[in-house]
Amino acid sequence: MTDRPRLSIGLPVYNGEEYLAESFDALLGQTYEDFELVVSDNASTDGTEDICRRYAAKDSRIRYLRLPRNIGATPNHNRVFAESRGELFKWASHDDLYGRDLLRRCVEALDERPDVILAHTGQAVIDGDGRVKVPYEYGLATDSPHAPERFRSLLFEPGGDDFYGVMRADMLRRVKPMDSYHHADRTFVAEITLHGPFHQVPELLYFRRDHPTRAERANPSKRSRCVNLDPRRAGPLHPTPRLLAEYVWGFTSAIRRAPLSPADRRACYRHLAAWMTSRVRPGAGERVEDRAPVDPGRLTVSVDALVAGREGRTGGQA
Repeated sequence: MTDRPRLSIGLPVYNGEEYLAESFDALLGQTYEDFELVVSDNASTDGTEDICRRYAAKDSRIRYLRLPRNIGATPNHNRVFAESRGELFKWASHDDLYGRDLLRRCVEALDERPDVILAHTGQAVIDGDGRVKVPYEYGLATDSPHAPERFRSLLFEPGGDDFYGVMRADMLRRVKPMDSYHHADRTFVAEITLHGPFHQVPELLYFRRDHPTRAERANPSKRSRCVNLDPRRAGPLHPTPRLLAEYVWGFTSAIRRAPLSPADRRACYRHLAAWMTSRVRPGAGERVEDRAPVDPGRLTVSVDALVAGREGRTGGQA
């Protein structure tokens, strides 16, 4: 590993022993190798620490950090970015899988298009056994050269997982760190879209895992999800109406902070007003894994063929 890698990958984790080794193998087996993997263990109580230390001992690209107490998912996500050193950055989840060429194809896209601030690939949702549950066709207009159109699309179209794309770190430092109110990740990505266009690599290389212990499944209510994001959200000072109000205000403040012309800023406010006052069509904003399952068909084979380390994994469950 170089003193300053080109790309930093931030992997926040809490009690992730079930799938963590598979994710490590998929990341460490990438065809693009100039990266560091910053792992922040949120005071896990299972075998996560042992898995992390075992992998860190074998691969110098891993920097393992362990917190003395659980600070919540959002502060831990922000922490791995604060610890990163690369000019490019990507968040990774401890339970997802990645095609071998995902990093290379995203970095190439950013190098070829200096105007693009985030690159991601085609994606599908997989189940606990790695079978494709929901293939997903990306339909957002985040590649538009016009900021209001990118913002409008993100408001009204079913959301993707651009949060897990490869981004320019200098751009990320100009946006407000992710918060912990309801759907704070959506307002976070919305602010990013106001800084520049995204690029979607037309290859299926990202596999988002859906399973019963995934945070959204384990915390079905808005309140419990937000407390999982940040324990400071517990208690009477953070009722559900406040969490929803902060969600709407998050879009408003993102428009206010973004480097927009007066005309584009007004257009974004108009789109936001339309979103707030109209009935959003069914399915808008939902995550792809929350939709009805489909027959995985031939795509199941694609996971096995594309993901690094699926055979002869060096890791395992602790």
